[in-house]
Amino acid sequence: MVAAAAVIYRVTAIGRPIAVPAAALRGATQLAVVSAVLVAALSQVWSALVVLAVMFVAAGFTVFRRADAGRSGLLLALALIAGTGIVVPMMLISGVVPVAGVALVPVGGIILGGSMSATSLSARRALTALGERHGEVEAALSLGMSERDSRLEVIRESAGDALLPGLDQTRTVGLVTLPGAFVGVLLASGSAVQAGAVQILVLAGLLLAQTCSVALAVELIARGFVQREPKA
Repeated sequence: MVAAAAVIYRVTAIGRPIAVPAAALRGATQLAVVSAVLVAALSQVWSALVVLAVMFVAAGFTVFRRADAGRSGLLLALALIAGTGIVVPMMLISGVVPVAGVALVPVGGIILGGSMSATSLSARRALTALGERHGEVEAALSLGMSERDSRLEVIRESAGDALLPGLDQTRTVGLVTLPGAFVGVLLASGSAVQAGAVQILVLAGLLLAQTCSVALAVELIARGFVQREPKA
């Protein structure tokens, strides 16, 4: 499959033929390393928490880099905390997810990954909207609106678009796609009912986590705590 994709890249000139083999090799190497680490980490709760902490740092760096907001982008880590810090404890306290490394890492990773994608997308779109529609912010200010409300008028809709992928995934689950959690339970010899229960749990958790993350990211940008640094 990798070779076939590389040939198509070459024939159609849509990109460098080495792109797919390089990506596949990198992915295989990373998964090999992660698999070796997880074998040991999943056996204990404390080591699973260490893995989650490393994943959080990686997610925070990704959001910081994609937002292109300079040092102020570091505050977007709070949006990740808002998402994962609410959903994962709810799952653990309610008992739907056991306090065990084998459950903490995959579930926490899924929730964190969803929050990361929504946060980075909402922040990037909001900051772009502020740059392109600065005149509208000034007009709102001239009408007596606060700086926060003036910015919200501009960024609310564009930032809210970051929630659409998660909403669409939930609306179409089972009809258009069978997500990873569902398939994973089936492959692990679970029943279709168990697979469905796990999947809807994950999707509901993602919706809440992404909503919390985007809401806080938008608020940070509206209040000016996170802003794009002017180009030199």
